[in-house]
Amino acid sequence: MQQLVNEVIGHLSVSQQQLARVLEAERHVAVRVAQVVNSLPDTHPDFGGFEGLMESSSTVCKSVVSYLNGLADLQETLADHLASIMKEMEGTEEE
Repeated sequence: MQQLVNEVIGHLSVSQQQLARVLEAERHVAVRVAQVVNSLPDTHPDFGGFEGLMESSSTVCKSVVSYLNGLADLQETLADHLASIMKEMEGTEEE
């Protein structure tokens, strides 16, 4: 039974590493977009009027929200998996 738990933990570890890699890539995209926005001039920007400015701001906000949601999903998944593992470990200790 312990071997099975160890294998499950190993598989969960690999899947969490892959998920972390995806989130890291999303983070780099959000950082790059923030750098682009930061490099824009502060005075008299010409973004195609107010609509263009609002659309650009909305895109940046969506990227940040997406990144934060990804982190929240990762944290929730880790907590769920850890809770399952802890329950299984308690069950094996009782046997």
